[in-house]
Amino acid sequence: MVSYCHCNSCRRLSGAPVAAFAAFAETTLTITPAPTRANTVTEGVTRWFCPSCGAAVAAAYDYLPDQIYVPVGLWDQVESLEPTTHSHANYALSWLHQKDDMPRHTGSARTTLLGDD
Repeated sequence: MVSYCHCNSCRRLSGAPVAAFAAFAETTLTITPAPTRANTVTEGVTRWFCPSCGAAVAAAYDYLPDQIYVPVGLWDQVESLEPTTHSHANYALSWLHQKDDMPRHTGSARTTLLGDD
């Protein structure tokens, strides 16, 4: 699952007007070198950072168990990681006009992200 996220926290983390993240099963993802620093600024969200450059490399959300989210801009295969939904669309910036037919969820889009839709 790949999703845009319009929430304030992800915008600040990415430094962009909208962030995009790919979801992976926690047991299938290996990050090398392993992030050594985790930070929780938003309750229920743990983010890991690269030990060399400090870039955000992954996040876990209490309400999305067993999944790890990785910013799509970190991947060499970014072209193949096309988002299929918008999360927290109610926080989208008024001047950002993304023209697509993807679902726009207010809130986390939890059931879509968990594959329960």
